[in-house]
Amino acid sequence: MYGKLEISGVIESLTGLHIGGGSQFAAIGAVDSVVIKDIQDDLPMIPGSSLKGKLRSLLSKQLSFGNLPKEHNQDDDRIKRLFGHAESKNPKTSRIYFSDIFMSEESREELENSDMDATEIKFENTITRSTGVANPRQIERAIKGIKYNMSLIYNIENESEIEEDFKLLKMAFKLLQYDYLGANGSRGYGRVEIKDLDVKALIVDEEDENCKNVIESCKNILKEV
Repeated sequence: MYGKLEISGVIESLTGLHIGGGSQFAAIGAVDSVVIKDIQDDLPMIPGSSLKGKLRSLLSKQLSFGNLPKEHNQDDDRIKRLFGHAESKNPKTSRIYFSDIFMSEESREELENSDMDATEIKFENTITRSTGVANPRQIERAIKGIKYNMSLIYNIENESEIEEDFKLLKMAFKLLQYDYLGANGSRGYGRVEIKDLDVKALIVDEEDENCKNVIESCKNILKEV
């Protein structure tokens, strides 16, 4: 069985979320660190690369007994199989494709029907211990409670490894819920909940009984997140 499966779900921010957007110029008194936003509507978004990198690093640390390998090519073989690797002898592309993740229509409507902005400015200080000098800064965060619609594409390459790949992905999602997404996690930023996960066949023979069973099994695996 070969083809593609879509993994859909919702990422909901439980605390303020900061994924930096960068800035070429900051005027005096301006926000020091802004969040990345969709250029079309100027609303916060989650880059697919940010989610992919976080899931991979969490898995890599988990499967290496807490010691994060220095190089991606030193990851566990199961991780390299799912996320890809660049080993010179036999490089492999990722089995799972990540798209940028945008705000749900539900959250858009809630913002439109309220006086809330999609982001907030948090004032923070870092203090030099030796001198006691404070370095104040302003950090922009996407507010808590925003829901983002996630869509991932899984490429079927080896039927016998599909369920193992999905169990690995389930582990990554569970780890993320006890960690953080974006920056400043130790300061309370970036806690998220992943929910409403589903699996849908895109390019497979849905009439094939074995295919139906595999898809149902994948759905059941992700329901446990």
